[in-house]
Amino acid sequence: MSDTKTHWKMLINPDYIGAYALPDGEDLTVTIDYVQSEEVTGSGGKKEVCTVAHLKGQKPMILNVTNSKSIHKLYGPFIEDWAGKDITLYASTTKLAGEVVECLRIRPKVAERKKPGIAADRFANAIKAVQAGTYPAQKLRDQFALTQEQEKELRDVLSQKEAA
Repeated sequence: MSDTKTHWKMLINPDYIGAYALPDGEDLTVTIDYVQSEEVTGSGGKKEVCTVAHLKGQKPMILNVTNSKSIHKLYGPFIEDWAGKDITLYASTTKLAGEVVECLRIRPKVAERKKPGIAADRFANAIKAVQAGTYPAQKLRDQFALTQEQEKELRDVLSQKEAA
């Protein structure tokens, strides 16, 4: 049985990213692929023309005026200049029709992307490749956030290679 749970809002408008899609309390840095005006079908089937930021590796994000202004402050007023640029999303709240609701907002500064960890089996393969000289140790460090134990093992392998 999986520990992953589905937020109910993911079923309401599953085509677009929302605050509910962010890991609890975490920011998400994404890259804008392109921005365009397009017709969006909301809950209840209501169609509306919206500004939509298509994000690399994520669902698109409907941009309201607040978020459009945030991107403007980062990268200027022209949507064509936003392509390929990073933005950092965070969950917040706002008042809508007298009710406080969750929303996505854009940080005024782009957060540095966190490097992913590396699974033990993949790390073991990377260590073998470093030992064989087919994979640079620096590339391993650049791509992944190594644990203290993994960094120590990598240093030991490099020391053994130098001694040989």
